[in-house]
Amino acid sequence: MESKRIKRYVILSYLVFWFMVLGICGTASMVFQCPPVVMRILSNVCAWAPTIVLLAGFKYFCPEETVKDFYKRSFGGKISLLSLAIAAVITVSATLITVLALSLIQGKEFGSYWSLGAYPFWASFLFSVTTGPTGEESGWRGYLRPYLNGKYSFFKASVIQGVIWAFWHTVLWFVDSDYMGIRMIPYIISNVVVMTGLCFIMNFFMEKHDNLIYGIVVHFCFNFLYCFLQVDIWFYVFLSVVYLIIIAVIYSLF
Repeated sequence: MESKRIKRYVILSYLVFWFMVLGICGTASMVFQCPPVVMRILSNVCAWAPTIVLLAGFKYFCPEETVKDFYKRSFGGKISLLSLAIAAVITVSATLITVLALSLIQGKEFGSYWSLGAYPFWASFLFSVTTGPTGEESGWRGYLRPYLNGKYSFFKASVIQGVIWAFWHTVLWFVDSDYMGIRMIPYIISNVVVMTGLCFIMNFFMEKHDNLIYGIVVHFCFNFLYCFLQVDIWFYVFLSVVYLIIIAVIYSLF
């Protein structure tokens, strides 16, 4: 019965998210021609689909506990500031190392890959906090992760989580990226590899501390830098290599 609930949760999270992106954001963009800031706010709302699905059907998905008990359990593990900082540094360093390698290979200045973007720093920070880190983690790491980690090995559970999480973004690969045709192949592969790598980082620290704050912080550190990056497809190729190394290192340590 539990496996059926999990499968239905994943399917509903996919369908609700895709409907919100295509229905809400699509209508706002194509029909009402909303300005970029409104579209950004709407995209943040869409990112809450996993949590919306979980809370809307909470009595079905978590019949043996209340919402309060769920969040008390999810954030109940002891937090180590040192391990939290290490998780954040690993995530940030992966992106910075990739940009540095790209700058050396392409012969460009490191700073040329960065831009303040369309929004003030505080707005980018706020948008990053209120999208995936707080919108998705209740579902993917709070609800899905304990089930998969209890059923499979660390490696297999992390890979399954990464693949589910990556392909949940499928609709964004086609409506919210600059890549078409053959360039979609490395872009999609890198998304799967990188998100799987992020799951390895999250699971490594959450296995030790069992607190959802680790997933939120890692997710935020990854997303926040993307507010300022100006990169091409080669960035994603190199980033996937870096995350493959991270996966191998974490697997060897676990």
